[in-house]
Amino acid sequence: MLHPQPIIAAAALAAVLLFAQAPLAAAPDAANPFDVMEGSWSGNGSITLGSGDKERIRCRANYIVDGNRVRQDLRCASDSYKFEMQNDLTYNEGQVNGNWNEVTRRASGRIYGRFSAGRIEAMAETSGFAATFVLTTRGDQQTVKIESKSPDISNVSISLRRSN
Repeated sequence: MLHPQPIIAAAALAAVLLFAQAPLAAAPDAANPFDVMEGSWSGNGSITLGSGDKERIRCRANYIVDGNRVRQDLRCASDSYKFEMQNDLTYNEGQVNGNWNEVTRRASGRIYGRFSAGRIEAMAETSGFAATFVLTTRGDQQTVKIESKSPDISNVSISLRRSN
């Protein structure tokens, strides 16, 4: 049985990755990488459990951008669980910082990382769990890769596309 804390953290990481993206076409010193996020996104991917089992995951995200801040609402589900994230991030001079909140399980944590040349490298933390991620965006598509050393979740891979 999966423990909820690592799943929550993985969900938070997925949310962060979705948040902290900027198009590769943008200049590395773009004033605000969140500008391209406004609106709705959806897609799917997979989550690899510590046991090695893989599950398909489906996600929907909505972004509200206000200057150098972004609010993300993310809902994801697999065959065995679901989660709902509400995240707030700020971008300043290459740095991405903020907080995540998993509504369903009442858990929260911190997000921090950097943006450079269209790529986000970041860390999401909560008590007893941390994971790294890399996010790349090309046009209307986002790819998110998450890795952790958790015994419950080792890898998350999500592909999203902007909804019309």
